[in-house]
Amino acid sequence: MLWLRALFFTVLMPGTALVLFPSWILRGQPRPGVAVTEPPRLVGLLLIAAGLVPLLASIRDFAVSGRGTLAPIDPPRKLVRVGLYRHVRNPMYIGVVTALLGEALFFQSRALAIYAIVVWLVFHIFVVLYEEPHLRHAFGPDYDDYRSAVPRWIPRLRPANPSGARSS
Repeated sequence: MLWLRALFFTVLMPGTALVLFPSWILRGQPRPGVAVTEPPRLVGLLLIAAGLVPLLASIRDFAVSGRGTLAPIDPPRKLVRVGLYRHVRNPMYIGVVTALLGEALFFQSRALAIYAIVVWLVFHIFVVLYEEPHLRHAFGPDYDDYRSAVPRWIPRLRPANPSGARSS
């Protein structure tokens, strides 16, 4: 049941941000011929792939380690401090924005680039105003330790092991 919920919210949330909204944005724009071998398009494809990796790994970690999903209405029941979450507190959001920037390059769309920036700003505001206070309330000192050891947006090169963190 957990995997089904995780799949549903993955299609609903990142699917909307990465597929539905970009397709709406691109709908009215002229489409240049798609030559995948052009350097900007190749870089765009690499960024899309590079963004999907942390997104999917984070969704898996939420389900396996946290016993929840990426949806605020069905969040992890345990604080997730494994995988990429040992390097940065928001790898899922970073993955989405990276993939969006890749789409902007691939489709050579200024509108998609602006959309990616707006999405990052919305993520930042959501994290600061809702998510971090909610996690502090839900997980108390464990979250405070984690927050002091792991940066919000710029990944650490060496994985953190916040005090109290179980290695799992």
